[in-house]
Amino acid sequence: MLDMIGVGPFITLPLILAAMGGPQAMLGWICGAVLALCDGMVWAELGAAIPAAGGTYRFLRVIYPGRVGRWLSFLFLFQLMVSAPLSVASGSIGLAQYAAYLFPQLGGHTAVHGFHFGAYAGSVVVGPGSLIAMLSVVVAVALLYRGLDAIGRMSSAMGVVVLGTIAWILVTGLLKGHIGQAFAFPAGAFRLDHGFFLGLGSAMLVATYDFWGYYNVTFLGGEVKDPERTIPRAILISIVAVGLIYLGMQMAVLAVLPWQPLLGAQGVEARRAVVSAFMEAAYGPSVGPLLGKIAAILVMVTAFASIFSLLLGYSRIPFAAARDGNFFHVFGRLHPSRGFPYVSLLALGGMALVFCWFSLGDVVAALVVLRICLQFLLQHVGVVMLRKRRPELRRPFRMWAYPLPALVGVVGFCYILFERARFERELVLAGVVACLGTAAYWVRGRVLAR
Repeated sequence: MLDMIGVGPFITLPLILAAMGGPQAMLGWICGAVLALCDGMVWAELGAAIPAAGGTYRFLRVIYPGRVGRWLSFLFLFQLMVSAPLSVASGSIGLAQYAAYLFPQLGGHTAVHGFHFGAYAGSVVVGPGSLIAMLSVVVAVALLYRGLDAIGRMSSAMGVVVLGTIAWILVTGLLKGHIGQAFAFPAGAFRLDHGFFLGLGSAMLVATYDFWGYYNVTFLGGEVKDPERTIPRAILISIVAVGLIYLGMQMAVLAVLPWQPLLGAQGVEARRAVVSAFMEAAYGPSVGPLLGKIAAILVMVTAFASIFSLLLGYSRIPFAAARDGNFFHVFGRLHPSRGFPYVSLLALGGMALVFCWFSLGDVVAALVVLRICLQFLLQHVGVVMLRKRRPELRRPFRMWAYPLPALVGVVGFCYILFERARFERELVLAGVVACLGTAAYWVRGRVLAR
């Protein structure tokens, strides 16, 4: 659950509201939860049947035999070198947004520059906030580079901060808010026109980003006690619990902060640090500003702990694959005196620094589309193929109503890919990454064959 929540809902709630233009955005959370449950059943079946360290990396090798499996597992690792830094950058950008609430001068002198590369269009954000985001990455890499071994204590502290902040939000909304305000839908909110479905696709994309993390237990499948029971339960229970938390958070925030000014031109600062604005509005001018700053500090602590943990965990995946002989040999190097995979850490940190210059919305969209195309859809198709190809494989957990969850997952992920404004740009990015990864796999194979 901590992997799922992290800093996501503290920074993306305004994105979901803006996608659908009002509190009907709760449909994004609900549909995102249904999609997560369908996807979770795929992970649960594969994780219980193949409880080995590596998660997707191992699944693809088993599902797709021979060269295809080696290619797809390599492609997963290659896209991870892009998607993992995107995930790190999203937390860094969120940290910078709350830092600007504490120090308003950090939000000034910010310029947004658009750019085009063929069909791909995006924007670069230049300002003090970008530098703060980059600084958070640099500090995290420096701490990890020095061999900091306090990750267990840091994770525990992060859990206390995250759950404590969520409880504070829920209780504040209950005591200080007007629940009817959270359901003040605009006229035509549920008119099923093209704009509604475009907005729902964008909202589901953000919700998918916020739900992800339930599958991380499969990456530690070889170390989990009783994995045949623990993995499916951990995945499915976490999705339901976190889904209820997200719905409660939206209702609590909107019960205090009316959505109309929040999404209007005057709500720019509130959108950047929505939890702080929520606390300030709930407790009034006397103590509200102080509590808003405390909330900002709590979110920044959570964001940094998330950045730290992501870099620590992701840096081990290319390292392990390189040691297995299925990724570039250089990523298998350990620091000569401290014994950690420094090449992998520096590569991921360097890529994250680049992505800190992009907007949060662009970073989240690129991350979600990359992983849908080059990871999740491969597993949804693969779990059906594995049933047909290896019916004798022991499956301690079988997805309910097979194959419906896998099919619904494919449809839901494709809906997110295509039913959004400007959906082509992320698909172009995914295509470029897939082509580059395939070329790298082919070149590497030719070199090794000599």
